[in-house]
Amino acid sequence: MVDQQLLKYLEGFISVERKERFQQVLEERTNFITVAIEDVFQLHNTSAVIRSCEAFGLQSAHVIEGRFGKRLDKNIAMGAQQWVDVHRHETTQSCISQLRTAGYRIIATTPHGDSCYLEDFDIKERTALFFGTEKEGLSKEMLREADGLLKIPMVGFTESLNISVSAAIILQHLTIKMKRQDLPWQLSDSEKLEKQLDWTKKSIKSIDDILSRFYGRK
Repeated sequence: MVDQQLLKYLEGFISVERKERFQQVLEERTNFITVAIEDVFQLHNTSAVIRSCEAFGLQSAHVIEGRFGKRLDKNIAMGAQQWVDVHRHETTQSCISQLRTAGYRIIATTPHGDSCYLEDFDIKERTALFFGTEKEGLSKEMLREADGLLKIPMVGFTESLNISVSAAIILQHLTIKMKRQDLPWQLSDSEKLEKQLDWTKKSIKSIDDILSRFYGRK
């Protein structure tokens, strides 16, 4: 449970405009859709996907780092990792299991197989979108586990798009579609308060000293 006394105290160290901006952004945030990135090799691709998550209002993203280690470049993400909750996983299975437990439908994005076209995709339940490596795509394990397949329709000779481009197109389309329906897509009041406290802390340079003073006073 969020300590609202602490939040009120810390908000005294940021501008009224920043506080209001946090509230505005949180009204558009969602955990109804999330993204999982499986073993992407290029650092800038993972970072660019996180940036798209932030831009289109996704509050969480999952990164599977079993093959290539940490794949997030803070410089390319342009600070987006401060505002998006990034969950790291060592294996695809652990990521899928965690998302299933949280009630997500597992969707693999792939240009191959009997994939559903983006414009026909049904977004009526919590959905985790999986994106794969640049050359190989998603693993066979992930494709076997998926509840459905999704692809972007293309009419040229190119078979697939860069992962970051694909993610941006899909997220832009599905978040608009989601908000046009009567779905429980917004964060709960407690989730909004939790993120407002988190973001406020991240906006204060000497946060450790200020927290010490607050708890000392209490």
